[in-house]
Amino acid sequence: MKTLLLILGPTGVGKTELSLRVAEHYGCPILSCDSRQVFRGIPIGTAAPTPEEQARVKHFFVGTRSLEDDYNAGQYERDALMLMEELFRTHDILVMTGGSMLYADAVCSGLDDLPAVPAAIRQQLQRRKEQCTKEEWLAWLQAEVQRLDPAYWQQVDQLNPARLAHCVELCLTTGRPYSSLRTKTAKERSFRIVKVALDRPREELYNRINRRVEQMMQDGLLEEARAVYPLRRLNSLQTVGYRELFGYLSGGYDLPTAIALIKQNTRHYAKRQLTWFRRDQTIHWLNANDTYEKNIILIDALVRGERV
Repeated sequence: MKTLLLILGPTGVGKTELSLRVAEHYGCPILSCDSRQVFRGIPIGTAAPTPEEQARVKHFFVGTRSLEDDYNAGQYERDALMLMEELFRTHDILVMTGGSMLYADAVCSGLDDLPAVPAAIRQQLQRRKEQCTKEEWLAWLQAEVQRLDPAYWQQVDQLNPARLAHCVELCLTTGRPYSSLRTKTAKERSFRIVKVALDRPREELYNRINRRVEQMMQDGLLEEARAVYPLRRLNSLQTVGYRELFGYLSGGYDLPTAIALIKQNTRHYAKRQLTWFRRDQTIHWLNANDTYEKNIILIDALVRGERV
């Protein structure tokens, strides 16, 4: 049976190199399930595969969308399933990797069929947004989600205004918490799904994150953020790394403070990712400190349907 192998884990844990080696092992391409790597023009801040890495293995959903595009998990689900149907004609195994929990879930289980948001509610939120600074808008959304749906507040990226606004819209539309609408009834898929995730001790993971932020700054993250600063209100740029540098570029604080905030917010994001992934009992956890060879042997056994 055709198999989709997901290699998951928090940001900075080491998914990229393992995914490359596994894809080389099976002779298959890699599908990114990262909600930000799909956009062009921001490869440093999204830790997108480098040209050298993409030369090793064919990648999909990396740098394929304009920053102006309004791309979401529902569109990704449709695009990924269509592409996989084509790729499975010539491959028995496909590798998917990334840290965007909702994108991975969309492909594996499908998304709930949610009600359409009335134009009046959309316009109501848009008027509120236009009356606020970016910081005030985020603070208002955070307060509303905590009030309307405390359960979802514990799961959502609390710094992502698009996700927060989506929750508020649906709460206002239905009069119910957004989390109660997410039934998580899995849709049938025509392929087998194997999920693995890399894990590291928390302190080690956080140290890796801190070092990676410093490396990104050396690689030109500030220049990348400055180049897209005129587009800073786009949803595609409401993410860790750019938000903090936009704050620096607008004069809100100095550069060392911005870098410290990137590290802190990335660590917080990694913690939320781990919480999300650990709820999924179908994930097989791998030790990121084991050799690539050992982890590939374990993955091979899982792909064959063996218990490990």
